[in-house]
Amino acid sequence: MFPGQGDFSLTPLLRTLPRVGSLARAVAEVFEEADVVAAEFGVAPIGPRLAGGSQLTGGSRSGGGSQLTGGSPLSTGALAAEPPGTVQLALFGVSLAVHRALEVDGCRAHRLLAVSFGEIPALTAAGCCSVADGARLACRLGQLLTGHGGGMTLLGTGPATARRLLAAAGPGTGVVVACVNHGGETVVSGPLDGLAVVERSATAHGVGVQRLRLPFMSHHPALVHEAGAFAYFARRLRLSPPRRPVYSAVAGRLYRADSDLPSALSACLVRPFDLPAVFGAALADASLVVEAGTGSTLTNSVRRIDPRQDALAPVADGPWPTGPPSPPQSPLEPPRSCPPPAAPGEGTSHHHHPTTTAARGDS
Repeated sequence: MFPGQGDFSLTPLLRTLPRVGSLARAVAEVFEEADVVAAEFGVAPIGPRLAGGSQLTGGSRSGGGSQLTGGSPLSTGALAAEPPGTVQLALFGVSLAVHRALEVDGCRAHRLLAVSFGEIPALTAAGCCSVADGARLACRLGQLLTGHGGGMTLLGTGPATARRLLAAAGPGTGVVVACVNHGGETVVSGPLDGLAVVERSATAHGVGVQRLRLPFMSHHPALVHEAGAFAYFARRLRLSPPRRPVYSAVAGRLYRADSDLPSALSACLVRPFDLPAVFGAALADASLVVEAGTGSTLTNSVRRIDPRQDALAPVADGPWPTGPPSPPQSPLEPPRSCPPPAAPGEGTSHHHHPTTTAARGDS
């Protein structure tokens, strides 16, 4: 599972790197490619700063060892103060690196679940674009979102109560339901003044509120101009059909060979998503569900939606899953245990039941 921007911290990553060599190598390798495009967006490279006082060692393209060192550990708070696109570049590279390291250690994905911003690293992992172009998408998205303003708030209640709160606050707030995490959590999105009204109303009704640390709103119809600009940017890049199954939380289905990926990526800016509605189809028969990020929000949502499902957030919670080592292969080549992408007629509704999402080792 590739998460969105609402649950990203570098602290769990920096804590995990010293004890998981495959992750340290994957971080070094991914950012060696991703950082090449950072200057195009006025963003400082992430890789050379990520290790802080420690050392990340990975194979360089020339075959020798490469060491990434920095003066002090990075934090998402510090990155947020840098040019727009910086946090997004970091999240993209880290998510992709976690995915690669998991596969090297034998936790091979049979399906990738893309949630919001997670569409970009998921599609990159599926071979739809190069790491450099995935980094370009991440940086450009950060620029477009940051320029609009607004914010997002987590309400400690389900979507029905959340919508009643929005109705009580009045249509003038401009606040909408952006995403449903599970039956007890709903995220709303909108202008800051409107969010403040909704938050006061929620508190008065005994509903918990938490403003997300994001300097923008997303999954909001007011972002139609930004969505169009993002689709235009994506069409200038070389995007190919996925080489392994990718299930989109926003689209509510598997991507197909003929899917319009630029339009799908841009839809994440304006369309909401409902995780309980898509989990049944995306994760059916999964032996293990693993979060390819540094947080555990998606994992906790899986556990709330289906307590029987084995779910793991290896960076945030540990332990790091391992299995029989995977044979050497291109990062864009699907694992040998991975089924082929869905046929053009598959994955068109929430009721489609796919195969295993991830397998730990040979399980």
